[in-house]
Amino acid sequence: MQIPNHITIIMDGNGRWAKSRGLPRNAGHSRGSKNVEDICRLAWDKGVKYLTVYAFSTENWSRPHGEIQGLMKLLRNYMKSSLKKAKENNMRIRVIGDYTSLDEDLVNSIDKLIDSTKENTGLNFTIALNYGSRDEIIRSVKKLVNDCCHGKYDLDDINENLLASYLDTHDLPDPDLLIRTSGEIRLSNFLLWQLAYTEFYFADVHWPDFNEKELNKALDYYENRNRRYGGIEEQGE
Repeated sequence: MQIPNHITIIMDGNGRWAKSRGLPRNAGHSRGSKNVEDICRLAWDKGVKYLTVYAFSTENWSRPHGEIQGLMKLLRNYMKSSLKKAKENNMRIRVIGDYTSLDEDLVNSIDKLIDSTKENTGLNFTIALNYGSRDEIIRSVKKLVNDCCHGKYDLDDINENLLASYLDTHDLPDPDLLIRTSGEIRLSNFLLWQLAYTEFYFADVHWPDFNEKELNKALDYYENRNRRYGGIEEQGE
């Protein structure tokens, strides 16, 4: 079976999962965060090397204050437990997005987690926090322009590879498969540059219900796709 090297997931439907059970939205977020651990383990067992999840977008700040507080509390709890779990599972954890604008204690916890897992050789797990692709591209262009102004590069030096080296994902391969749960069919400002040649799979189930069976469906879909690059078809992948 052809396994994607890098899977990225838009984890949608936590609130709707909770509502359908008469629970508060934050109960759905809590259940969804636990599901992340299960999918990390399953993905690694199936041979996936890189997994990236969309945890909190720049647009999520418009949600109700109580829900945001609940998400930040959930994130704090995750940071407390993730050091031990990352060590047990040999996971390397990265965070993309402008997370430096979060509360100081969260920033310190994230920095510690990134630094303490950087030598791990298991699953490369990336969390998108306070992330928006347009914001990422603007931040990257500003850095590149600043370097050009200071003589590091000339205008003719700018190409796809150079710009990509300024993105938050500069040390990650582009995703092979995007999964979005809950039946939504849009990218929601996620990895717009990186998803240029990615296969898209949209699952009808809410994220807390996305299990091994659903993951297998996505992998089967990926295996049966005929991917074309510049008009050249790759068969049997």
